Amino acid sequence: MNQMISGIPIPFFLGLAGILFSIGVLGVLIRRNAVVIFMSVELILNSVNLVFVTFSKTLSNVSGEVIVFFVMAIAAAEAAIGLALVIAIFRQKKSTNVDELQSLKW
Repeated sequence: MNQMISGIPIPFFLGLAGILFSIGVLGVLIRRNAVVIFMSVELILNSVNLVFVTFSKTLSNVSGEVIVFFVMAIAAAEAAIGLALVIAIFRQKKSTNVDELQSLKW
């Protein structure tokens, strides 16, 4: 098992992924703007992709990179649908603040 990828130690990649994941989770929990929440979810997905690619390169196995491909495809679909929903809600409510949206409540 290689301890470096392109001259960079593996713990650096994992540390960066952990920092990105933490920033994404804080963005989802703290921010109330729907667009910022979607960007935070994308940041979480990208941090997980970084971990998959790191271990894929370390173990010389392609399966992690294949998973990353599918995660990116799902993230693109999620972004397109999420943005369409945000635009539709903004046209009706004139706000993207998730605290002000009550249209999905009973």
